[in-house]
Amino acid sequence: MFAMYELNDNLFNHRRQRHQPKLKRWRYAGLILTYRCTAACRFCYYSCSPQATGLMSAATAIEAWEGLVRIAGENAKVHITGGEPFLYFERLSEIAEQAHQLKLTGLDSVETNADWGENEREISDKLKFLDSVGLDRLKISWDPFHEEFVEFRCVQRLSTIARKVLGPERVLIRWEHYLTHPSGIRSKNEPEKHVILQEALKSDPCRFTGRAAETLGQWTAQYPVEYFQRQQCQNALLSAKGVHIDPYGNVFNGQCSGMVIGNITQKPLDALWKTWQPDQDEFWKILYLSGPCGFIDQACGIGYPLREKYASKCHLCTDIRRFFFDKSLYSPIITPKDCYGKY
Repeated sequence: MFAMYELNDNLFNHRRQRHQPKLKRWRYAGLILTYRCTAACRFCYYSCSPQATGLMSAATAIEAWEGLVRIAGENAKVHITGGEPFLYFERLSEIAEQAHQLKLTGLDSVETNADWGENEREISDKLKFLDSVGLDRLKISWDPFHEEFVEFRCVQRLSTIARKVLGPERVLIRWEHYLTHPSGIRSKNEPEKHVILQEALKSDPCRFTGRAAETLGQWTAQYPVEYFQRQQCQNALLSAKGVHIDPYGNVFNGQCSGMVIGNITQKPLDALWKTWQPDQDEFWKILYLSGPCGFIDQACGIGYPLREKYASKCHLCTDIRRFFFDKSLYSPIITPKDCYGKY
């Protein structure tokens, strides 16, 4: 039985009144093994691509895993993602095996775009190994955005073999209805692709961070900036149930990519949770109290071109941060370059 921290072990929570919202214990950690990917999906929450880099060391991954266990005990859940983690299967397997040998909580899932699924024997061997070291679920990303880059037959082959090796209940496909009805986007021209992708956004909305904000934000932009004036980020910052940790050790709160609350190569994950106070640091305090609109005056004052409309609060936030990144403002919070398409 693993021990875990109490809510009041966090400094922010410790000074809060009983009725006030508190920072949740982080229960999951997504380990971004690499930003490199065989695809460059338009809706990527980072800016992963074949040109992107970074590779998480096994030591960093295990340190993150152990830190999460210290925070959440047996409720700690770790998944490995990217980029495309199967590009570095040797490192992926090293991390999973070490965690298994250390008897840490099991590997909740590994996410993949299935582009590597060419050889049936290779697929079977890799999945059997992951099964032997505690993998719970395989998650296959599949939709028209991935279909621009990944061969349908690879996804079919991987999903079929994975269901045999792991069992159908341990294979999740996002989104499975596209597996039975592929869009055929690879053979379309650009205007036809736009129609397909816009339809996909209507049925399966995405988060407008990373490349998604840059490439798709204007497709669904319908809100003037005034719409977000009263939308602070207190709930988003406090209620995130976990973190994502990138290849360099940068820690992102919840799904907020490109905003670093700390680095586990400098401070262990559990110590970071205990000391993080989102209403103290200038950058986080602005988001906490005012949301991204809190940065507008500063941004416009140094030349930020305010758009007529935005798709969401996250779109506005990412757009301003991209401008700040180019101006080297709020470093090292607004980082790394990989989240802003700078390779």
